[in-house]
Amino acid sequence: MPLEAPLEPVAERVAHLNQRYKHHAAKDVLSRALTDPQVGRIAMVSSFGAESVVLLHLLSLFDKTAPVLFIDTQMLFQETLDYQVSVSEKLGLTNVKVVRASQAEVSQGDPDGTLHKASTDACCDLRKVQPMENALKDYDAWITGRKRFQSGTRAALDFFENEGDTRIKVNPLAHWTPDDVQDYIINNRLPRHPLVAQGYPSIGCAPCTSKVKPGEDPRAGRWRNEEKEECGIHFINGKMVRGPLPKGDAA
Repeated sequence: MPLEAPLEPVAERVAHLNQRYKHHAAKDVLSRALTDPQVGRIAMVSSFGAESVVLLHLLSLFDKTAPVLFIDTQMLFQETLDYQVSVSEKLGLTNVKVVRASQAEVSQGDPDGTLHKASTDACCDLRKVQPMENALKDYDAWITGRKRFQSGTRAALDFFENEGDTRIKVNPLAHWTPDDVQDYIINNRLPRHPLVAQGYPSIGCAPCTSKVKPGEDPRAGRWRNEEKEECGIHFINGKMVRGPLPKGDAA
């Protein structure tokens, strides 16, 4: 349903929201963002990965009917696909929308399923970025599970971000630590992604995700040996991130 009045520019709303919410806890950020007029029409985007169940559980406490967009790249682990179904059912989420590139787009852009070997950026763009962008056209904001500790590109993450002056990105767990995440999963008896126990603390597409050795960064198994930290769906300071930020840009 359209809003009664046009929203203010994204940058203005983000600045105002971060000022208003700066002392709030994650639960308050999420629960209030779902109905805040300055945020507008909102959906959650979830990979149903290693830590996704935390934010999905929080959402289920406030609105089980809120839209959840699950991007099926058609190259995910079968364990992730099964986990998506089981977690959605357990939490009672009734509005999970599976988003994927059309068969025609995949047939044209990656007919033999090997595009990731030539260009992981092009593969991410075809299978994840563009389908998600199309799915988000009906929304003014989207909720992510990103956290400051996950990588250098996220070290200064705020609760609200300006995504290219197009929409707002909401990061309720921005200030959470690894211990916060694990404690929440344990205390709420939430089901873990089955691949976590097999050495995958961060889980993406099967061809581009590897096990992580003890002592390695949890995201070391994502696009291993490549100058790449994000799949391309995230923006830092209004810019799409395809790899590590240049020195000086991570502040």
